[in-house]
Amino acid sequence: MMFSKITSNIRVSVIPEYDSKNSYPSENRYVFKYNITIENDGDFPIKVLKRKWLIFDVGFGYTEIIGDGIIGLTPEIRKGENFAYFSNVMLRSGVGNMSGKYLVKNMDTQENFEIDIPKFNLLSEVLSN
Repeated sequence: MMFSKITSNIRVSVIPEYDSKNSYPSENRYVFKYNITIENDGDFPIKVLKRKWLIFDVGFGYTEIIGDGIIGLTPEIRKGENFAYFSNVMLRSGVGNMSGKYLVKNMDTQENFEIDIPKFNLLSEVLSN
């Protein structure tokens, strides 16, 4: 299932997937991969500077993660282009969700603004059977 959100003509789409090969339910270790595409439908190039994630793990609460760039990069995305990457997260309960924000720079005006990462669900296959 895909989750998408548009902020300031920037579309962020996420496709989460349970990673059964790297998960160990008996050890409360549920791994999820997520593929993200950032599409720039705006009128100016942007640069992704920072990310902020809010991760919810049922029974364990919220964790906030803040960091520079994404996957070690600060990609510039020109008008009409996109940037795609994947990452992963581990939950202890096997059920939760994630949402967040990117801090991006308008490369024409040098102004910074935030774009939303849509909330997406994380549900392990072990628990959905």
